[in-house]
Amino acid sequence: MTVTTSARLLAIATMVLAGPGVPGMSARAAPGDQATASSPALPPDIAAKVQQHNRALHDQLQITPQQQALWDRFAAVTVSNAADIGQAFNERGAKLDTMTAAENMQSFAHVAQVHAANMQKAADTFQALYTTFSSQQKQVADDVFRNKLAGSPVGRKHAG
Repeated sequence: MTVTTSARLLAIATMVLAGPGVPGMSARAAPGDQATASSPALPPDIAAKVQQHNRALHDQLQITPQQQALWDRFAAVTVSNAADIGQAFNERGAKLDTMTAAENMQSFAHVAQVHAANMQKAADTFQALYTTFSSQQKQVADDVFRNKLAGSPVGRKHAG
């Protein structure tokens, strides 16, 4: 698996774990459909997967017009996060062949730090949205996030 492939897979996994990445309303565009101006652009294939995932989650959560601004903020953060982690992996990949073992460890630590910071930004913006949800929306969100995490290494219960 190449570094670029790894970066793309991690970017998609990050978006799925964090929730949607691009605000999606059934077939219409929204103000947050693009990454922020300061973040690198997502490759078209990843952007399309994020948009598809996001449309489904937006529909599942039944985001109301009153919640749309918070949804857009959350979506903009996750788009930026996906672009940032992709950039971190691409930078790592560009230097990988000439890195010493110590530089390799530092590079991977940097990627992990970017990922952790991005997840915290996504969690914070999602929390603001989640507090506006009705009881039914909260139940759907809880179920969706539990089911998505259950199949990932992060969400698996470890036998002990």
